[in-house]
Amino acid sequence: MTGIVRALALIAAALGFSAALAQPDPYPSRQVKIVVGFPPGGINDIVARVLGVRMTESMGQPVLVENRPGASGTIGVDYVAKSKPDGYTLVLGSVSNMAMAMSQFKSLPYDTLRDFAPVTLAAAAPNILVAHPGFAPKSVKELIELSKQKPGVLAYGSAGSGTSNHLTVELLKSITGVDIVHVPYKGDAPAVQDTVGGQIPFMFATLPVVLQHIRGGKLRALAVSSIKRSALLPEVPTVSESGIANFEVSVWVGILAPAGTPKEIVARLNAEIVRIVNTPAVREHLAGLGVESFGNAPEQFAQIIAADIAKWGQVAKRAGIQPN
Repeated sequence: MTGIVRALALIAAALGFSAALAQPDPYPSRQVKIVVGFPPGGINDIVARVLGVRMTESMGQPVLVENRPGASGTIGVDYVAKSKPDGYTLVLGSVSNMAMAMSQFKSLPYDTLRDFAPVTLAAAAPNILVAHPGFAPKSVKELIELSKQKPGVLAYGSAGSGTSNHLTVELLKSITGVDIVHVPYKGDAPAVQDTVGGQIPFMFATLPVVLQHIRGGKLRALAVSSIKRSALLPEVPTVSESGIANFEVSVWVGILAPAGTPKEIVARLNAEIVRIVNTPAVREHLAGLGVESFGNAPEQFAQIIAADIAKWGQVAKRAGIQPN
């Protein structure tokens, strides 16, 4: 009898040990990666690095940012779409590569609505129309007048085809009828560098990327794409105020995980990020760069993405933009 009891005890212990082995480690138990589809320096990279530092502090594991630029930000997004849905590979997506790209590429390797689990909207900023100081027009009205005098001659830069600063100009073109040549770059930063250098006369860029250039006199600000003026540049009018009624473009960024990521992990990430972006220190830091903090439920973020996919698809159609 004693032998039987001992055998049963050993079996129970073995079963208990096996059950313990089968239990997954609490999330996160190792390094988490946030992929950014653009080079360093843009709003995506800025927000991702703020989140990475704060998430590392609060989650107890390294949260690193990895830049995977190319194809207007879609290469990094595709990488995450095909990653294991375990919460350890995330993407800091934007209106450009999560919504606008859906109508810009004939063979986009991912479907935003099918391949991702939205976590939360993190932040947003307006685009701002900036020009080299030597560029003659000093307002949207003067830019449009010059463009009509020289159709197909003036060129503008962007972070890439299908990005927010590209489609912001295409929206302007579709409303005003001007003919301006698009010069795509691999990210905000190189396009801004060429605008500062005078190789490109003007562009729409996200406010955080060009704020210091404006303040330093290296770029002239003509208008902001938001419906309200920026608190950081209150003297700069909106595009709507400049004569193009109801013109509004907001560049949002947010965290997404691969589709199939467990709901409890999405919920944990959501709680962490919403808390972080709404802490006074982070809100103040981002506001100083021209970025507004947000944070919402995964379902709400999913609705914003779906609405912007439809909106920008219509803009591309009206502008006659053919998918590349």
